[in-house]
This record gives sequence, C-alpha cells and structure tokens, in this order.
Amino acid sequence: MLTLPTLTLPTKDNRLESYQLSGNALTPRAPRVPLTRTAFAAAHVVSDPLAERDPWVGPPAVDWDNTLRFRHWLWDQGLGLAEAMDTAQRGMGVDWKTAKELIERTMKEAKAHPLRPRVACGAGTDHVALEELNDTDAILAAYTEQMEAVEAAGGQLILMATRALPAIGAGPETYVKVYGRLLDQASEPVILHWLGDMFDPALKGYWGSSDISAASDAVLSIIADNVEKVDGIKISTLDQAHEEAFRARLPESVRLYTGDDFNYADLIEGDGKRYSHALLGAFAAIAPVACQALEALAENDKETYHNLFAPTVPLSREIFKAPTQFYKAGIAFLAWLNDAQSHFIMPAGFQSSREITHYAEVFRLADKARLLSKPDVAVERMQLLLKLHGIA
Repeated sequence: MLTLPTLTLPTKDNRLESYQLSGNALTPRAPRVPLTRTAFAAAHVVSDPLAERDPWVGPPAVDWDNTLRFRHWLWDQGLGLAEAMDTAQRGMGVDWKTAKELIERTMKEAKAHPLRPRVACGAGTDHVALEELNDTDAILAAYTEQMEAVEAAGGQLILMATRALPAIGAGPETYVKVYGRLLDQASEPVILHWLGDMFDPALKGYWGSSDISAASDAVLSIIADNVEKVDGIKISTLDQAHEEAFRARLPESVRLYTGDDFNYADLIEGDGKRYSHALLGAFAAIAPVACQALEALAENDKETYHNLFAPTVPLSREIFKAPTQFYKAGIAFLAWLNDAQSHFIMPAGFQSSREITHYAEVFRLADKARLLSKPDVAVERMQLLLKLHGIA
C-alpha cells in the first residue's frame, strides 16, 4: 500500500503539526463536453530568477518559458485566459511595456494552441504617470494606445479600471463621456471592468460614486447606451447580493463575468433565471476543479458541481484574505506546487508578500480541495520553502 507523505507544517497559532496528504487529487484534463459558462482564468507573471536585477526598481525580467508554460497548463484544461490584468501585477511590478510583450507572446501561443482558447487582454492607462492624466483627453489618449496594441495582437479588449478617473474626482458624467468614446472606437465588443477597492484602494469611488447603488446606476446607464459594444462586465466587489441584483438589470445580451473569488460557485450556477460567467484569479489557482465542476454543470450534475467546488471556497478565501491585493502570491505558489512553473519567483519579489503560515494553510486546503496533482513534487517544494523559513 502506498504511504502518503507527511509534513510538519506551521499553524497560525505558532505551533508545528504533522499533516499527511489525502492522496485524492484530480488529474488535470480538458472537459469532455462543451461548457455552458465562459470561464477566463486570470494568470500571473513569473520572473527570471537569474536575470532579475534590483527587483523593486524598474520592470521585471520575465521568465517567458515559465510564464507561457502556465498559460498552456490552463488552456490544456479548457479554460480561457484573462491576460495582463491585475493578477499579472499591472501597476504592482509589471509595467505596460512588459504587459504589451506579454499580450503579444500570449496571443501568438494561443493562436497555435490546438484548443484555440479564448483570450481577453487588459487595456488601461498605466504607462502614463498619474499626475499627467489630469483631464479626460489625456485619459482617453492613454487608453487608446493600449487598446490599439491589444487589438493589433488579436486579443479581446478588457477595459481595465483606471486609477486616473478617481484621482481627478470624476463624476458619473465624466465616466459616460470617457467610456462612450472608448466603446465607440473599439472594433469588437469589450468587457468592462469593475474592480473593488479591496483589490486596489486607489479605485475607491469608481463610476463616480462611493455609494454602490449610485455607481451601479452609472455603469448600467453606460452599458444601456452602448449595448452592441459591450460583451459583458467583470465585477469584483466580493458582494454576492450586489452582483445578483446588478446581473438582473443587465440587458439580455450582456454577460456578467463574476470576479467574486468568495462566492463563485453559487453565482456561476445562477438563480434559475440568470447566471454569471467567470473571469477569476481563483480559477488560475483551482483550474482542475474549475474545469471539471463546469463540466458537471454542463451535464446538469449539480451535486458533483457543488461537491467539487465546496472545498475550494476555504482555499480561495485564504488566498484572497486581506490585504486582498497580495492574492497573486498564493496563485503563483500553487502553480509551483503543481509543477506548472519550475520556481517561485515573482516580479518585485512578490512571493514575500505572504507569510509562511499562509503558505502552509494554502498547502493544506489545496490538498483537501484535490488540487495537488503531483504530490511528490508538491511535498518536495513545500519542504524547500519550510527550510527557507527555518522549519526542518
């Protein structure tokens, strides 16, 4: 009988305890049937540990082999990709020049992939200093430059939320003007992006109000005026009730892409009338479960759907715990444990943004969620990280 590995892991109350793997991991694979929900996983960037210089200063030296390897790992399981988003550390280590190259390289790989995965790419204003984005003309020009680059590469546009509009105190009428112009010039329908301030505090008051009801009214008005140019909107406010109420008010043709990394199972299943699609950082962490759960949903096997997703919820809540913007480290950690990348080095040394007790808890919860598909590799790498922290 196979003896499952045992580790000594730290706990959050400053103890060490033995943990034995369950040995019940899923085998990553593509869905056997067409999915009934669109599912984008938002992917991170891996740094080259040998080429990185002064990691806290300037753009990262990207490990392109590992960065693209992770994307193939997601595509091979039938997921679409949300590229160059906040998960990729836009505005937190990855500059626009790097993001543009990332988009171009990813689109080249996607076009050659046998499953022809769907890829949507973030366009924003982050290549221009915030103090220079002091009026709508400057903001529009910055967006336009990135939009043109995404479309030239062949990606679908995601209009990322910009820090520039809250910085100038923009009211709802300014958002109407800016987004109306941006949508008018897009060649194909785009995905709008509502990222809550728990992910980026600089986005507080987006759509012209700190009141979520007033903000909802403002963006729904923009969508109603531009229905043919809006494929959908990604909402990341971690508020299930708000998302469900917002979703019910959308035009029939406009999709709600949930960015709620806490409540995705219920939101994707829906309420019998409307449901959410997915554009989630969490899906990059739980790809094997996400693909096989969505397969079960497509087969109307809701029991399997919920049985698969239920253990991933505590894992996602741990990965996305406050300060939420550091969630990217947990996603990269799981990619490393699953051998979807060969090391755990992130732009700006971001792997140090979480503590060892967090990584130990992610390890436990990932095992319980059936996500450590290469247990020997996962154990060896967890042991390396533990030794680095003085735990033999």
